[in-house]
Amino acid sequence: MTELVMKLPAFWRQGLGGLRSVYGLILLIPTAVLILDPTELLPILTVAGEALLGTLPYIVAAVLLFAYLRASGAEAVIARAFEGRESRMILFAALFGGLAPFCSCEVIPFIAGLLAVGAPLSAVMAFWLSSPLIDPPTLFITASALGWSFAIGKAIGAVTLGLFGGFATRFLIHRGLFADPLRQRSQGGCCSAPSTFTSEPLWRFWQERARLDAFGREALANGIFLLKWLAFAYLLQGLLVTYVPAHVIGSMVGGDGLLPIVIAALVGAPAYLNSYAAPPLVAGLMTQGMSAGAGMAFMMAGAVSCIPAMAAVWSLVRPTVFASYVALGIGGAILVGLAFGLIV
Repeated sequence: MTELVMKLPAFWRQGLGGLRSVYGLILLIPTAVLILDPTELLPILTVAGEALLGTLPYIVAAVLLFAYLRASGAEAVIARAFEGRESRMILFAALFGGLAPFCSCEVIPFIAGLLAVGAPLSAVMAFWLSSPLIDPPTLFITASALGWSFAIGKAIGAVTLGLFGGFATRFLIHRGLFADPLRQRSQGGCCSAPSTFTSEPLWRFWQERARLDAFGREALANGIFLLKWLAFAYLLQGLLVTYVPAHVIGSMVGGDGLLPIVIAALVGAPAYLNSYAAPPLVAGLMTQGMSAGAGMAFMMAGAVSCIPAMAAVWSLVRPTVFASYVALGIGGAILVGLAFGLIV
């Protein structure tokens, strides 16, 4: 196959190479829909556009904060805050993640910043896993649809999953894994280069021309990086919402026992069901025979490991870390579902 591609004219080789890039995929998806199913193009673009606009304030805040840290030279100060007492950092990351109002895609810019300033991967993984699962609005929505026992159980499960992922990652790191977790990028983006300001931080960075220029470069590079990957992620979301109806996914996970819980987590993982949309669906499925444990696993796996989130995670970390994130998310969702089913 490679030889065949190399025999193509240079123009076609460049075109095929462009389709493998994120920008090429962003163009390819709506083009393919326009050709194959033109009536669904507008709904898919609407879903993707609304999701991206909803995330935009988080992106802007994260980009500006990260650029400020780079320009002021504050990275070293923040990195020192993540030194020592790794167990305490994992605990606080899991607890804070359970309170942060971020979905699995919105948390990506903040994870990129944490990794860039030297936060240990174990604490980042704890925050990464627990953050999409619960926040104050989700707690009340879940309680209204499924009852307070389910809502409190999910909140406890979110923190537990964060702790499970954080300490499992710490164990793997101490066994020699994940020595270099970040992907290398040559054209800017989050974590693209070490800071050139190694002296004491200058909080009013605009007083120096070099730091002001660095602020602009970092803001632009990280903004483009995050926008392109989240645009791709939300296009995938639009495809899922349009072509994979929620009731079809839900019809596969009815019944009691261990197997429905495992199936629920595996089906929920690639499904786009955020923490606001999932509780009403799970409530309907439970009235049709789904067990409480399967419902919990379905919601947790869907929030942690949905395809839009995994696409963004893939852009930040190496394949080994990505595989661990997916395995910990799905495996933790199954364990939490089992525990919740036994307790209920």
